Amino acid sequence: MHATRIAARERAALVGLVTGSMRRPAADRSLEELGGLAEAAGAEVVLRVLQERPKPDPSTFIGAGKTKMLAASCAETGADVVIFDNELTPAQLRQIEEAVGRKIIDRTQLILDIFARRAKTREGKLQVELAQLKYMLPRLVGSGTALSRLGGGIGTRGPGETKLETDRRRIRTRIHVIGEDIEAVRRRRAQLRERRHKASVPTVALVGYTNAGKTTLFNALTRAGAEASNALFVTLDPLVRQLRLPGNRELLVSDTVGFIDRLPHALVAAFRATLEEVAEADLALHVIDAAASDRTRRMDAVRRVLEEVGAADVPLIDVYNKCDAITADERRRLQEQDPSALLISSLTREGLDELVETVTSRVALDVRRMTLTFDPESPADRERIARVYRHAHVLEHETRDGRISIVADVPRRLADRVQPPGR
Repeated sequence: MHATRIAARERAALVGLVTGSMRRPAADRSLEELGGLAEAAGAEVVLRVLQERPKPDPSTFIGAGKTKMLAASCAETGADVVIFDNELTPAQLRQIEEAVGRKIIDRTQLILDIFARRAKTREGKLQVELAQLKYMLPRLVGSGTALSRLGGGIGTRGPGETKLETDRRRIRTRIHVIGEDIEAVRRRRAQLRERRHKASVPTVALVGYTNAGKTTLFNALTRAGAEASNALFVTLDPLVRQLRLPGNRELLVSDTVGFIDRLPHALVAAFRATLEEVAEADLALHVIDAAASDRTRRMDAVRRVLEEVGAADVPLIDVYNKCDAITADERRRLQEQDPSALLISSLTREGLDELVETVTSRVALDVRRMTLTFDPESPADRERIARVYRHAHVLEHETRDGRISIVADVPRRLADRVQPPGR
């Protein structure tokens, strides 16, 4: 009887750099996120190194002395792979690999590797392969063992297994072929969107940092069974499902790939066909993990990617998810910071009815235009103003003679709740 042999997880060393204006806590958080990415790629983190220096060393990134120490620490901890929290130049990759004697990969390669693991559909696989090939091509010039070595583990999944790295001409040809295939996908998507527009079915796109709970929200809204998990980048292929509303109306909701800080440009370019779903949507819901300690950094990262894919002008609602995991005080502070934000929990379904109402009014499915006058000194009126901003689409806001006048498209069901009594 043969014992089943289970492949051992790769042991990974993580390396980060604190330079110039970067603060230590930010570097710590970034390295922690890198650890999550390494685990998502199937590795076990056995060593973390954070080096401080004014700027990266051009040949070894962290400096010759620190590289020697890294080699000794890797030998001591039995690390198989060293993952840098930055993109390394081809020369740096070679120099570090020679000095450390281990496989060296950078943040970009790691993210590409996770995408290679997660891609399920032909389109997803094509997009990941395109990004990997574009990343590899400039790194083939006179490369040493760093790229010619084949073998298992992180950084070698996808096109690496087809030995494409040995032939730049074949890589260029392959890039061209994949580019044409993805262009065909893009055209097909554009036709589908055109058909939806003709049928006047509004589309709402879910966007957000990876692991913010978009897929759980998508499932809760559409009763779909998309795979949701705590792993990073589980959703790569855009899913579009119908959301039935009261009064026999419908919306289409699309779930998109999660964003991440410093998302590799090669990936943003490769996933442009997918991300166009966001750029062409009538409304985007920015799903935010309310319980994340570095929430603001994540929100900024999402906005940067939206700009990069031409979706900066799409109307956006901030939706704070996982509110079951924060205190009542934190909720109140969030609401004070942004009265128009919605606080929900996809898990407990809290706030979902309010979210659907807001979405319905924002895509103008069932609204009434109202001119409302409020007394800013009245607590009840202040609450009504917050409600207007939360649920209605505000067109004008004026303060005159100590009164506030707002013109807004208000959901019909809420008209009585925002109108001050006796007016």
